[in-house]
Amino acid sequence: FQGQMTDLIYTEKELVQSLREYIKAEESKLATVKSWANKLDALTRVSTADPEGYLAHPVNAYKLMKRLNTEWSELESLVLQNPADGFVSNMSVHRQYFPDEEDETGAAKALMRLQDTYQLDSEAFSKGKLPGVHSNAVLTVDDCFDMGKTAYNDADYYHAVLWLQQALKQLDDGEEAVVSKADILDYLSYSVYQMGDLPRAIELTRRLVAIDPSHQRAGGNLRYFEQLLMKQLREMNQDYQPPSEEPIQLGTYSRPKDHLPERESYEALCRGEGIQMTEARRSRLFCRYHDGKRNPHLLLKPVKEEDEWDSPHIVRYLDLLSDEEIEKIKELAKPRLARATVRDPKTGVLTTANYRVSKSAWLEGEEDPVIDRVNQRIEAITGLTVETAELLQVANYGVGGQYEPHFDFSRKDEPDAFKRLGTGNRVATFLNYMSDVEAGGATVFPDFGAAIWPRKGTSVFWYNLFRSGEGDYRTRHAACPVLVGSKWVSNKWIHERGQEFRRPCGLTEVD
Repeated sequence: FQGQMTDLIYTEKELVQSLREYIKAEESKLATVKSWANKLDALTRVSTADPEGYLAHPVNAYKLMKRLNTEWSELESLVLQNPADGFVSNMSVHRQYFPDEEDETGAAKALMRLQDTYQLDSEAFSKGKLPGVHSNAVLTVDDCFDMGKTAYNDADYYHAVLWLQQALKQLDDGEEAVVSKADILDYLSYSVYQMGDLPRAIELTRRLVAIDPSHQRAGGNLRYFEQLLMKQLREMNQDYQPPSEEPIQLGTYSRPKDHLPERESYEALCRGEGIQMTEARRSRLFCRYHDGKRNPHLLLKPVKEEDEWDSPHIVRYLDLLSDEEIEKIKELAKPRLARATVRDPKTGVLTTANYRVSKSAWLEGEEDPVIDRVNQRIEAITGLTVETAELLQVANYGVGGQYEPHFDFSRKDEPDAFKRLGTGNRVATFLNYMSDVEAGGATVFPDFGAAIWPRKGTSVFWYNLFRSGEGDYRTRHAACPVLVGSKWVSNKWIHERGQEFRRPCGLTEVD
């Protein structure tokens, strides 16, 4: 994403320049028209004071004919000239690359995803206060209202409430806006009702009726909400409790459950909470020089290996890719980056999905010596053949980019996933971090509570299958949403075929 977004920034700069040129042309045209008007003003004052005396002079008679025959026509063509043409045609050229409705909605949803994962209230976003970043990127009342409306149109009333409430707060604090308070209250009261908070929905609808007594829906809604509340109170034999005066913030309402069973533990790990790295476990982790069992590539310069986790064993290699290699890989991948796809388990068809938001490209070893060298390095370090591995996949996660918890190997219920490759299942994953990330973007394993943070030039490696070929279900992992920055990774999925003597079978299923 980041690559194409950068192009849009330059496009916008060019359009502003073009707009400035249009304004200049428009101003000089007006100046010319004004000077004509002033000249003619003076003339007509004289001519109308004594029309006959004026026309008695032959020169004046001739000039009146000339003016009306040619000069007014010239003025007409000047007025009809449109300096906007250049600007408009420039816009049309660029418009084909502009984001569309879907892109804008996607960006709004990315903000909401970050809001959920990192537990940021709408105010933090609106004022640009993100962890570790203080910027002057702020959201106006109208921005917040549009965010709320995006969620509302998606029937996502939980987020609609958070953003519409923020729009209302900023409006009440005296900020100027195009949207009216009545409009915000209209959407907000209905969203609050959908969240099941009748007392507050009634209070907000009363405020709406007070501002706009003739509002077509508000009166009817208010009566309906009040009757509904009375009925509920009678059924539960309770007294009316006035709504809370507290503004609606994160935590006022609980977020609706979704498709992910481990949503809470996954997001906590992304925030750096709930990591199960105890002192006892830490004491079992070591770092060492690794020469790949005296592999010729690594004899003179062994690689630095650190344990990230004991069981399943996850290791990190330091200084694996140089800055020059990283730049080369990014340069090769950029023109080919396309929205990453996932395989639909029911149909086996590749599609895009909102649980995997990134752009990716595949690079072959033959394309450049750098790719070939990285492949050889992976083979030397892991002791596994890359002959049967998939191509090097390069992925870029922009802000909000993520890949929710998933397995890299195919399970029993989807036996055909890698059938066409004919190389067996994905035995191991080798993941290179090609950028540092200012905030967010960790690789997390919800099953056992590990979080691995991106560090440029380092790589992590783990086995997805036991020696028996059985899947290690503990390796379910996720790429947390990027909060600030751009995350570049490349990964190599290594397959079973060809590893028979390099990683022989164990005696039990879980060796």
